[in-house]
Formats: sequence, structure tokens, C-alpha cells
Amino acid sequence: MNFDKWFNSQSRLVQVIIFILPIVGWVVEILVRLSALLRKQSTTNILGFVLYLLVGGLWIPVLIDLVYLILKGKLILTE
Repeated sequence: MNFDKWFNSQSRLVQVIIFILPIVGWVVEILVRLSALLRKQSTTNILGFVLYLLVGGLWIPVLIDLVYLILKGKLILTE
């Protein structure tokens, strides 16, 4: 599963547009985190996936991830 590599290869504008769409953004973030977890099983990826499953539906973690995505070009807690 290389969904995280595909997402990271998109332009920053496309990433942000995909990410801010309500249902699409949630599904894409789960797929990116799951793909990163399956590709590299590190503590950071496991922690990011579990935390997003627990509190991913709230707007505050999504906004934090959006800002981090704009600044760094990747999701927080994803290697």
C-alpha cells in the first residue's frame, strides 16, 4: 500500500484541498496513516494512527494536522 507516497507526491495545494473536504479528508488521512504504518512500523506511525482513530473526528486535531501539512508537507506523527 503506497497511498502515503502518492499523497506526499501531490502538490501542496492539492494536498490541502483534499484534506479540507469533510468526508474525503477523513478517509484520506486514515489511508495515509495506515499506509505509512504498514510500510514502516515505527512507534511514531503506530502512535499517530491510534491517536487519529481516537480523536480524528474532532476539528482541533484536523486543524493541527492541516497547519503542519502546510508548513512541513507531511502529516504530523507520520514518517
